[in-house]
Amino acid sequence: MDSLFASKYEKYKYSGEGWIGDIPNHWGILRLKSLFREKKHKSNMGLSCGAISFGEVVQKSDEMVTDSTKRSYQEVLSGDFLINPLNLNYDLTSLRIALSKIDVVVSAGYIVLNELVSINKEYFKYLLHRYDVEFMKLLGSGVRQTINFNHISGSLLIYPPFEEQLSISKFLDLNCSQIGQAIQIKERQIELLKERKQILIQQAVTRGLDPHAAMRDSGIEWIGEIPAHWQSRRFKYLFSQSQLPVRPGDGVVTSYRDGQVTLRSNRRLAGYTEAILEGGYQGVRKGQLVLNSMDAFEGAIGVSESDGKCTPEYVVCDALSDDYMPEYFAYLLREMALARYIQVICNAVRQRAVRIRFNNLASRFMVVPPIEEQRAIVAHIKAEAEKQGTAVALLEQQITKLKEYKATLINSAVTGKIKVPGVVEPAEIQEREFA
Repeated sequence: MDSLFASKYEKYKYSGEGWIGDIPNHWGILRLKSLFREKKHKSNMGLSCGAISFGEVVQKSDEMVTDSTKRSYQEVLSGDFLINPLNLNYDLTSLRIALSKIDVVVSAGYIVLNELVSINKEYFKYLLHRYDVEFMKLLGSGVRQTINFNHISGSLLIYPPFEEQLSISKFLDLNCSQIGQAIQIKERQIELLKERKQILIQQAVTRGLDPHAAMRDSGIEWIGEIPAHWQSRRFKYLFSQSQLPVRPGDGVVTSYRDGQVTLRSNRRLAGYTEAILEGGYQGVRKGQLVLNSMDAFEGAIGVSESDGKCTPEYVVCDALSDDYMPEYFAYLLREMALARYIQVICNAVRQRAVRIRFNNLASRFMVVPPIEEQRAIVAHIKAEAEKQGTAVALLEQQITKLKEYKATLINSAVTGKIKVPGVVEPAEIQEREFA
């Protein structure tokens, strides 16, 4: 990328602000209130409602906003800078400053800025992004840590010559676009790997591993044909419902939507679905088949990796014979869920009042390969999943590095740590004039 060829400026000076550091000697240092003013509130009922979403001004539905509320909203036009100053301590990951590309109205709680001097808005979009990430979120006070224009008006910002602002913004637009495209390609590769994994599991649990096996109709609508030597048996003849007591010291076991069933303490808390009913826990043991009655529809079905306790919202099952491998049936039931067949048998369209119970499954037919094939299928799926997981982890690391590189590139360019191609320093101009 072009950044690899960027050079340094000849002379630097300290900006007076820690997050900015040293800047080129000829760049200006101004307070935010010398560059921007807070725009006066102006209502406009003819515009759609909007908001900031991760550094972009976006439209949002007007349906939930009453006319009286909308009248209190303020106008934001294309070219205005918009700041979300609310609850800075609540969300530290979202980007809270945006250069609007659309005309909308937003809540009166937002801060809208207009420029007081001639600026390249694209350059200041990048600069204010770094200001947001590095400094603004440290401001404010109170439980909700909310700020107003007065909190930010005295902040130091840098002001390069206009032509350099233009060169830096063009440089960043090009390089950030290239980085974004690289990230999108890798994200799509991750999606394809996950899709391939799902297809592999679906084929393995319903077709087996022998592509030349004779096939027959399973009589199960969502499955279709299965190997001719496989059986079809009702779930109640394969598994019984467990009702184990809770033991002292049992930790809480959670069934996650990705199929893992483990102690909640083994996994970060973000992303799990809390059962509504928390009383009357039941015991669960390692190796048991577990379905989250609320989220089985979304694939929260697996084999417990841990001893512990779980809510009565979970359906815990024991195999009735060593010929029925819980891991295989967990994969099969997850395929039923992802094919929306579990929704059908529960007469549910993902309503919170509806649960899947053991009785919903009891009379349903399951395909049953010989135990040797069940073991081979599970081993095959785990091996392929491990390969896929390694590939996904590598791509995710590459995405993380690209995002880190992008952040470093933006910071280095907007604060003058690098001199982007096309920038000519005043000293160089003088040399050319006297040459």
